[in-house]
Amino acid sequence: MKPFKPIETERLILRRWNIGADLTPFARINADPRVMEYFESTLNKKQTLEMLQRMDSRFDQQGFCFCAAELKATKELIGFIGLNIPGYPTPFTPCVEIGWRLAYEHWDLGYATEGALACLKYGWEELNLQEIVSFTSDFNRRSRKVMEKIGMTYNEDDDFEHPMVKEGHPTRSHVLYRIKRP
Repeated sequence: MKPFKPIETERLILRRWNIGADLTPFARINADPRVMEYFESTLNKKQTLEMLQRMDSRFDQQGFCFCAAELKATKELIGFIGLNIPGYPTPFTPCVEIGWRLAYEHWDLGYATEGALACLKYGWEELNLQEIVSFTSDFNRRSRKVMEKIGMTYNEDDDFEHPMVKEGHPTRSHVLYRIKRP
C-alpha cells in the first residue's frame, strides 16, 4: 500500500489528520447544530477526538479515509472531504463511500464539490475503484445536490435504513447515490 499523499485542488489541500492541531477546530465544526442537522446529535470534543483517532487509524490500515480539508490560502481547517470504507453492514457493503462535512461558514462556496471531484479522481486513478457510493439522510438536499453535481446517480430502490441510527430517529431513512468508474 502506497502512503497517502495530500490531494490538492485549486483552493484546497486534502490531507491526513494532525490530531493535535485539528482537534479544536474540528470539534467546533462537530458541535455546530447546523452542520450536524442530519445526524442524531452533535459531537463533543471527546467524541471528536475518538472520530479523529478512528480516521487516522484507517489511513494506516486502508491507505485512505476522510481527509482533513484545509484552505490553501490560509491553512484553515474547514472540515473533511474524502473516501472511506464503512465499518457497518448495509445492503450495498462492502463499498467505498465519498463524503464531506464542512464548517457552516464554508457552505455554498463550492468546496464540497471541488474536493469531492478530486477524491473521485483519486479513487479511480490511485485506488483503481470500479464504483464509489455516497449516502445521506433522505431530506439532506444540500448533500444530495453535491452528489448530483459530481455525476452520481440516485435510484430509489437503493434507499435504506441506516443501521447506525436508532430506530424512530428522523434521520434513519437514507438515500444512496452511485458513480461507476468512467
